Amino acid sequence: MQISAYTYTNRGGRDHNEDSVRASAGQGVFVLADGLGGHGSGEVASALAVDTLFTGMTQAGALDETDLLTLFQSANEEILRQQAQPGQEEMRTTAVALRLADDQAVWTHIGDSRLYRFSGGELAGVTADHSVTYRKFLGGEISYMDVYHDDDRSRLLRVLGREPCRPEAGRADVSPGDAFLLCSDGFWEFVYNEEIQADLCTARTPEEWAERMLLRHIRRTPPGSDNFSLITVFVEACG
Repeated sequence: MQISAYTYTNRGGRDHNEDSVRASAGQGVFVLADGLGGHGSGEVASALAVDTLFTGMTQAGALDETDLLTLFQSANEEILRQQAQPGQEEMRTTAVALRLADDQAVWTHIGDSRLYRFSGGELAGVTADHSVTYRKFLGGEISYMDVYHDDDRSRLLRVLGREPCRPEAGRADVSPGDAFLLCSDGFWEFVYNEEIQADLCTARTPEEWAERMLLRHIRRTPPGSDNFSLITVFVEACG
């Protein structure tokens, strides 16, 4: 199994970027976090989360869902400790992490940063946002398309930097031709699932896939838009 990846992050229309991304295609480890809290503290929270998760994942041998959930707990504890610093009391972050190894994908997420999984060019799954808006969708109060525009979409029910810490994990088999997208809400709010899939089907590399989606994104974002970040991952046959 050969893995290639592309990362991108942008402060959008904000003064600074509170998203953090780390990726190692060689080790099959990918982490993205979207900080909350303002005044730079969100940037601290997302960096703490990404560093803790990336280091733990790259240093570990085999990883299953339980191991990843434990790493998320460690990241939460680190952020809680750092909240004792002046100006960082309210910092929080979302996070999503993916590990690819031995024809297996294992992932964990908390908040509304997403993992999209594609197999055979078809959408095979999307993580469920931990938000008031997504709960309204699951309860039948709004449609899936309403999730992109609902007034409660920024009200998160689970994040790192708050107790209890309740991330969710998943696992799936991986085959050549599969692809993954990790992204913050500042990206997925402006690019729809069908468009993500269409751009994947015509892209030859992870970078090309990202560039095509970003062209859609830039046409739709209003002034003052949120930070946006993504990691695109291709799984190919060796040789």
